[in-house]
Amino acid sequence: MKQIYENYTQEDQDVWRILFSRQWENINTVATEEFVKGIDKIEFTEKSIPNFEETNKHLAEQTGWQVAAVPGIVDDDKFFELLANKIFPATTWLRTKDQLDYLEEPDMFHDVFGHIALLTNQHFVDFLQGLAKIGLKHIDDEWAIHLLSRIYWFTIEFGLIREQGELKIYGAGIISSPGETKFSLSDEPDHFNYDVEAIIDSSYRKDVFQTKYFIIDNYEQLYTSLDTIEKVIEDRLKEKTVN
Repeated sequence: MKQIYENYTQEDQDVWRILFSRQWENINTVATEEFVKGIDKIEFTEKSIPNFEETNKHLAEQTGWQVAAVPGIVDDDKFFELLANKIFPATTWLRTKDQLDYLEEPDMFHDVFGHIALLTNQHFVDFLQGLAKIGLKHIDDEWAIHLLSRIYWFTIEFGLIREQGELKIYGAGIISSPGETKFSLSDEPDHFNYDVEAIIDSSYRKDVFQTKYFIIDNYEQLYTSLDTIEKVIEDRLKEKTVN
């Protein structure tokens, strides 16, 4: 599948402009510095929907990653295969004006605005690729993939980072959501330091704001935790077999 850029309508461009402008105002001071830098590196603006061909040129210079168009949510095996090969799958369809505040299924704004900027950070993409390789290793074990999804959820989608003593957001699920941006940094949810075992033992829901968030100190911490992630998953699989 390819992104057919000329198929975007004026309404599509207007929706992108509204979503980008509104969310940038919310996050430009609370998003991780690497996201802000990444937006500049890949030249995303509110003026127009990103063209994947141009985006990929910028990503190639930064980390060697690429964005590939997909029709929607892809199966686990295909998803991990793409990530393992430094390719991030992203939808090309955009919500309509009457869906600005809520969508059940992630659209292009979530996939592209939320995820792509951090693909310019080497430690972050190395972590993403490492998770994918663990996923491929255990692809035939549904429980292992479920446990791995918790790591992905509480980092790539809903992770927080501590920068200069302040909490910042880096997870795409937060970055693309005005409501979750404010909620995640408030005193309402629980905040915990990054802990692989605690995350793997934490369930989550997709239809509400998260009740807990995990905080990393830097992106290298994610990358260096890959061995621990694989070990804890294997330990949980052994425990399940025994029980």
